[in-house]
Order: sequence, then structure tokens, then C-alpha cells
Amino acid sequence: QVQLVESGGGLVQPGGSLRLSCAASGSILFIDTMGWYRQAPGKERELVAVVTSGRSPNYGDFVKGRFTISRDIARNTVYLQMNSLKSDDTAVYYCNARSVRTINGISNNSWGQGTQVTVSS
Repeated sequence: QVQLVESGGGLVQPGGSLRLSCAASGSILFIDTMGWYRQAPGKERELVAVVTSGRSPNYGDFVKGRFTISRDIARNTVYLQMNSLKSDDTAVYYCNARSVRTINGISNNSWGQGTQVTVSS
């Protein structure tokens, strides 16, 4: 079973920065896609950023150059550097991994427990 553990959330002032990390574990051989989604109170979960092996990252429209996703394939880890944060970015951020090949087979879709990001003065 694939496990995803996020870290790096917290409280930050508007205009500030945060870096989220997500480490995957579980006898993993290869991860095709890793990414970040977020869900604010009363809203649906939405894409923040996703990166598939061998392809350029995709970002949600609201990112507008403020966030950068990166992966350390050897460490099965994905990062999200968030700059110029706004109050609208307040949400729970979830790590996602898709098409994960493990010694036991393929895990199609896995989620982390989420990390809270609050942007407030």
C-alpha cells in the first residue's frame, strides 16, 4: 500500500512563502504522476499542480506563476514552492500519486492526509 506524508504547511502572512513536501513510501518501484490539490471550506477539491514523468508540469489557472512543483524521483518525493501567497490560497493541501508501481502491483490513485495552509495577517 502506498502511503503519502505531507509536511510544510502552516500560517503565513499575505505575500509570504511556504514549501510543501510529500514523501511516498510502500515498496515503490516507480511513480508516474505526483501532484498537489487543495480544498478550501465549502469548495470542491481543485488541482494546484501536477507533474508526470517525462512531461512538463501542469498548474491550476489561479497559480499564475506563483507556485513551482518539483520532484525528487530517487526519493519518491514531490515539493510545492508557494510564493506571493494570498488569503485565497488558504486551504488544506493534499498530495496525490497516480499509477504507482510497487512490488505488489500498481496503485492507481493515492492521497495524503492533507496539510493546512493558512494565509492571514
